[in-house]
Amino acid sequence: MSENRLQEAISTLKASGVRITPQRHAVLEYLLNSMVHPTADDIYKALEGKFPNMSVATVYNNLRVLREVGLVRELTYGDSSSRFDCNTSDHYHIICNSCGKIVDFHYPSLDEVEALAEQVTGFKVSHHRMELYGECEECQKEEKNKQKSG
Repeated sequence: MSENRLQEAISTLKASGVRITPQRHAVLEYLLNSMVHPTADDIYKALEGKFPNMSVATVYNNLRVLREVGLVRELTYGDSSSRFDCNTSDHYHIICNSCGKIVDFHYPSLDEVEALAEQVTGFKVSHHRMELYGECEECQKEEKNKQKSG
């Protein structure tokens, strides 16, 4: 992660009148460095050594503030815990059916699909999301190894 992105994010928070507490700074930095779309619990576990008095509620509160300011996206998938993504540009996710890992991938925006959906349904489209599901490379290797030894 570039120090630049962290400074830009901090500037955005300050411009929104949000106080930069040490915990908030740590949550933001962790998210900017994370490629795995962590849950609030993942973030809590990663930071509890550095902030022994921090609670899971503190992490959730900070994530809510970061989401409201537009620095973080909350990704919800069915019943599982929300995951958080600091990449707020238009991109899509591919999710492993076995281990739940989420990976970003980029594809030219689906503007045409939104326009067509508006024409066909009369809806005013606000946004869309696309998810693909499959087995990640690690899980594929694990499955092959199980088949060989079984």
